[in-house]
Formats: sequence, C-alpha cells, structure tokens
Amino acid sequence: MIVTLLTDFGTSDGYVAELKGVLLARAGGAALVDVTHEIPPGDVAAAAYLVGRTWRAFPAGTVHLAVVDPGVGSGRLAIAAEAHGHRFVAPDNGLLSHVLRGTEARVVALPIPPSASSVFHGRDVFAPAAARLATGEPLAALGTPLAEPVLLPAPRLEWQRGDLVGEVVHVDRFGTLVTSLPGDAVAAGSEVRIGSAGVLLRKTFADVARGALVAFVGSGGTVEIGVRDARADAVLGAGRGAEVRVAARGGAA
Repeated sequence: MIVTLLTDFGTSDGYVAELKGVLLARAGGAALVDVTHEIPPGDVAAAAYLVGRTWRAFPAGTVHLAVVDPGVGSGRLAIAAEAHGHRFVAPDNGLLSHVLRGTEARVVALPIPPSASSVFHGRDVFAPAAARLATGEPLAALGTPLAEPVLLPAPRLEWQRGDLVGEVVHVDRFGTLVTSLPGDAVAAGSEVRIGSAGVLLRKTFADVARGALVAFVGSGGTVEIGVRDARADAVLGAGRGAEVRVAARGGAA
C-alpha cells in the first residue's frame, strides 16, 4: 500500500519523522512517498492545488495524507474521504477542494481522541487514520458521514465579451504562474493578457530569448506564464488570484 505525505512542516524539525513513525508503527508494510513538506506555512490553497494535481499520478487505492492545518485544535473537523478510487485524510478546511468538487465522494468526520495534542493532529489524528485505511479498514469504520465538507471557492473561469477570463491558481518554485485557463481552449499563438502584459502562447521556454516572457500549456493541462531563466512572478509583480484572459479558441459558446 502507498501512503503519500504532503505538509507545511518543513524538514528542519522532527514533525515529518513523527508522522512517518506513526504510519510505520501501525502500517509497517506501507510505502511512504513524500509529495512535499515545503508548502508555505498555513497556505491551504497551495496545498489544495498540489493535492488536486498529484493524486492522479498514483495507482488506485493509494492513501493521501495531507496536513496544512492553521486551525488545528479549533472547532474545524478532521476528515477522511474516498473519491476517484483513492482515499484521502486531511483537515476539513478546503484542502481537498480540487479532489471532492464535482465528483461522487464519500466523506467522514474523524473523532478527535481526548489524548490528542491540540497542536499536532497530524501525528495524533490524521496519521493514525491514514494507517487504518492503508491496512484495509473501510472508510465507514473511521467516522461519521459528512455531507458538506468545506470547499474553497472554485477557480475563476468565465466568458467576458469573447474572452475567456481566469486567474493564477498557483505559483511554482520557479516563479511560473499556473492559471485556470484550459490549454485546449486556447489556440497556439494566442495572446494571454495579465495586467498590462501580453504574452504569446508558445510550446516551451526555449521558444523565446533569455529573460523573455512566455505562455505555454503546462504539464497539468492549463496555461502557464513563465520567464526564460527568471521568475515570472517577480517580473510581472503577479501572484495567485491575478486575472488572466485570452481570446479563446472559436470564441464564446
């Protein structure tokens, strides 16, 4: 069984090791895969984007443990879910938005043991739940059904007078701006507009000179904006939530 791990814990402390220790003690045969532990502290939206993308690379039955939990110890719920043939464990703060939105899913609220640390539910609540799923326990055995888990607002994607308008949904470690614009809706050579800049849609970074802006369809299937050998977020002064627009392939439906 595979268990993936995504947190904002970093690796300079022992928090990730404690998660892994619980998992190995309770599900010793599991293969543990680190997605990342470098989510900016408390950045639920960044975590939601990465969980929503990376689960697709793993085989059915994988358990995905994701902990970015600025509300730890508060009244927020802890949840486990089944969707797309995968299982997920996370705080109920929108972290699973891109997994759960628009699909059939089963979600349960996990009990919080009285002995759990009020500041480390990753170790004391989420890791034990992930271990139980990894050893074959059914989702229903972990908690009580939850009909309406918390979802973050859907990424912007709308028509405005023939333009398809979206937003930057993620900034990767290279400073590339990942947008909500579907790549298959944008024709090659189109001009993607962000702020006062217009960026032509090319195939890859090598299609422009060093230091030049470039738009391309990224490996996640949406339009991205980068700068060859530099950071687009710094060059454009733009980040998550910035509006992007393009004349879509074929115009508005």
